[in-house]
Amino acid sequence: MNFYDLTVMNAEGEEVSMKEFEGKVVLVVNTATGCGFTPHYKDLEEMYEKFHDQGFEIVDVPCNQFAGQTPGTDEEIHSFCQLTYGTQFPQMKKADVNGENAIELFKYLKSQKGFEGFGKGPMALAMGAMLKKIDKDYKNNPEIKWNFTKFLIDRQGNVVARFEPTEKMEDVAKAVEKLM
Repeated sequence: MNFYDLTVMNAEGEEVSMKEFEGKVVLVVNTATGCGFTPHYKDLEEMYEKFHDQGFEIVDVPCNQFAGQTPGTDEEIHSFCQLTYGTQFPQMKKADVNGENAIELFKYLKSQKGFEGFGKGPMALAMGAMLKKIDKDYKNNPEIKWNFTKFLIDRQGNVVARFEPTEKMEDVAKAVEKLM
């Protein structure tokens, strides 16, 4: 199995094949509308506008598994993102990224790039402290830890990087730019 063998449902309930993105650089993100990291939407939209014409796509998968921070319907989530952040990239159907109901796309991405830590700084320390209360073994499993975890896929369909939500968005943008 590879990235291009996978599909995901869009907000309208239609299957979207990752094969549609063959030859493009793709950033897959699990998102939330009521999270401290929700302003990442602004940076994601800026990246999308800057690189889309060069073959860059974002696959936005809203997820409500982290403190219930995405409670709305697919339509409500889409409206919020468009009105608040002017997002133009496609948004998929709200889905689970962990557990027995996790969608295949995220099962695959986690199998390719596991958790490597939150980095340094106050946000990294806060995330680590919070997660220790939820899962004492969080450092040793590939599960998605929180909203706005990002996976970068190159033009050949290889998962080349995983960015935790604590990663600076400038660093994510630089990694995208290198692949363009």
